[in-house]
Amino acid sequence: MEARRLGRSGILVSPLGLGTARVGGLGYSRAGDRTVVLVPEAVEESKRAIRTAVGHGVTFFDTADIYGAGRVETLLGEAIRGVRPKLVIATKFGELFNEKTGDEPAGDVTPEYVRQACDASLRRLGTDVIDLYLFHLRDFPLEEAGGIRDALERLVDLGKIRFYGWSTDDPERARLFAKGPHCAAIELRLNLFDDAPEMLALCEEEDLASVIRVPLLMGILTGRWHRGDSLADSDRRSDGFRDERFLRILDRAEAVRPVLTRSGRSYVQGAIAWIWARSPRAVPVPGFRTVAQAEELADTMRHGAMSPQDFEAVNAQIKAPP
Repeated sequence: MEARRLGRSGILVSPLGLGTARVGGLGYSRAGDRTVVLVPEAVEESKRAIRTAVGHGVTFFDTADIYGAGRVETLLGEAIRGVRPKLVIATKFGELFNEKTGDEPAGDVTPEYVRQACDASLRRLGTDVIDLYLFHLRDFPLEEAGGIRDALERLVDLGKIRFYGWSTDDPERARLFAKGPHCAAIELRLNLFDDAPEMLALCEEEDLASVIRVPLLMGILTGRWHRGDSLADSDRRSDGFRDERFLRILDRAEAVRPVLTRSGRSYVQGAIAWIWARSPRAVPVPGFRTVAQAEELADTMRHGAMSPQDFEAVNAQIKAPP
C-alpha cells in the first residue's frame, strides 16, 4: 500500500501504525492503565516486536505518557534508538499521573502543564521533537480548550513538536482544534461496529488525518472470543461476557468472518482492511504485544484495503436484522 498523509502536515506514514497501550506486560485490568510495573520478559518481547514492525515497513507508532506512568514511552524510545529519524511518533498528554507511583494527583490541565508534559515525554522518548502531539482528555471543557490549542502552537514555535491533534469523538471539540494552523490529525474511535461518519466528514473537510483507535474493538475483532468464553474477574473486559449487547456483537463478528478472511487475509487483517476501505484518511493503530502479532498486523499492508464488493458485503451483514 501507498503511504498515507497525516492531514495538512504533509507527513507521510505507513497506512498502518501500531498502538503501544498494552506493550511491556501492561494488560486490561480493573486498575486501568496506571500499572507501573512492567514485566521484563514482556518488555524485551515488545522491543523485538517494535523492531520487527519497523523491518516490515511500519513507520508510525502511537503511545501516551499515561501508559505505564511513562514507562511505555521509555520502552518505545529504547526500541527505536538508531532508527528514530525514519519514524513518525505520536504521543498523548493530559491525564495527570505520578511518574513514580502511577497515582493520579490533584491538579488541572493548564497551558503551563502542557509544556511540562511535553518536556517529560521528550525525555522519556529520547527524542528532540514529537511528530504528532495529541490531547488525551476526550471531554475536556470546550471553553478551556482554546488555551490548550494555543499552548500547542507555542510548542510548535519552540520546535518541541511538529504538529498536534486531539483524541476525541466529539466533532465540536475536533473543529475547535482544527482552527489551529498546525493541527494535523484527530484520533477517533472507528471499527466495524463503531462507525463515525460525522468525525470522518470533519476530517475530510478540515484536511485532517484520522488516526483510528480501538480498530479491533478491545480484541473482539480478532476472532478470538465467542459466546461461552469467559475472562478472569480481574480483567475489566469480563463484564462484557455477561452483557447481551456484547454477546450479540460477538455473534455478528463471527458472521462476517467468511468475508473478512477472503483473499488470504486473517480475521484481524480483514478488520483493518475494512477501515482502510471506509476512509482514505484512516491510519489505524491497533495494539500488539508480541513479535507474531506485529508481523501479522504489518502484513495487512500487503493485502491492502478491502474491495468495494467485500466492504458492502460486510456492511450488509452487520446491519442485517438479528
